[in-house]
Amino acid sequence: MNGKATTTRTKLERGRSALGPALELVHTGRAPTRAVLTSELGVTRATAGAVAAELEALGLIRVDSSPGSAAGSQGRPSHRLSVLETGPVVLAAQVHADGFRAALVGLGGRIVATSPGCVAVMADPAQVLGEVVEAGAGLLRESGLRCVGAGLAVPSAVAEPEGTALNPLHIAWPAGSPVRDIFAACVRAAGITGPAFTGNDVNLTALAEHRHGAGRGAQHLLCVATGHRGVGGALVLDGRLHSGSSGLALEVGHLTVNPEGRPCHCGGRGCLDVETDPLAFLTTARREPGPEESLLKQAGNLLRAEYEDPAVRNAAEALIDRLGLGLAGLVNILNPDRIILGGLHRDLLEADPERLRAVVADRSLWGRSGSVPILPCTLAHNSLVGAAELAWQPVLDDPLGALA
Repeated sequence: MNGKATTTRTKLERGRSALGPALELVHTGRAPTRAVLTSELGVTRATAGAVAAELEALGLIRVDSSPGSAAGSQGRPSHRLSVLETGPVVLAAQVHADGFRAALVGLGGRIVATSPGCVAVMADPAQVLGEVVEAGAGLLRESGLRCVGAGLAVPSAVAEPEGTALNPLHIAWPAGSPVRDIFAACVRAAGITGPAFTGNDVNLTALAEHRHGAGRGAQHLLCVATGHRGVGGALVLDGRLHSGSSGLALEVGHLTVNPEGRPCHCGGRGCLDVETDPLAFLTTARREPGPEESLLKQAGNLLRAEYEDPAVRNAAEALIDRLGLGLAGLVNILNPDRIILGGLHRDLLEADPERLRAVVADRSLWGRSGSVPILPCTLAHNSLVGAAELAWQPVLDDPLGALA
């Protein structure tokens, strides 16, 4: 092979190896123009142009034919890059204590379509997952879009590599249910192509928020959130979920914040899981939960609509103090550079941000020396978007191989 041919082949290989990193930059909004893409990839303008053109040919992104400048940029205008709105999607599914939902999610974390949430979760995971996948298959038939994978968020720690739901405490599934295998079988039975993945709902909330929401740019991101019942946590380090040796890291719901408090499903007492979740708030505020709406919605509505009621305010302050105590312990151990809160915890932060931040600062060494930003999650349906991120990952890693 002569020198010119070798050089051409090397350039081609370099360009193809850049497809995945380039797609992730566009997917996460970090490369709005071809000039930014060139800089982020550290390649020549010609190589960046070729990479963008190949991603466009794969039906994944759109290269604007009329150049424009990114906000705040200087110099010659550059071609704008964006995800293709008519491109492929993934099926995202979520199961929680009050129901389940399916969605189609495109690149960029964009929700294309959702099915109405069901309010009954049966004790048979195969029946539940079969129904949620069928709802997603219906959305696919209506949309006519290509599906390249599927992801599922569940309210349980998911053991790796088995893919089993170890502790579905707030849904009546058997402990150790092989949810990944069941979900994958349902996806195949529905005729949906591509790989199927399963993860813990708060882990996936953190992943979605890190890529598309309040966690963007954080290097050590701590996420703590209530689900419809219970509390979970997640840690994203340098863009990757920290899941521990077997997928069970950051079970923060079982930190003790009130030693004389409520009994917890785990066998302990006074855990975050039962002291700061929606049911705890409603009970502390002396409100009887009703069957017509989810506990999460009832708690959020009560906090926003009746915060001036002394019983509601006192309940909110009690939960904020317990949450702050738990967050302070996590700050001491993990030293995050940002904390994001979801579910009812987001509403508590917005109700009295100064109180929560003061508790964390007072109880943590790092909080005293320099405050850790505490922000609300910003994405709607962030667990669904996170489930979609699992399904998109093979495409982000190797666009050519995944779409072949």
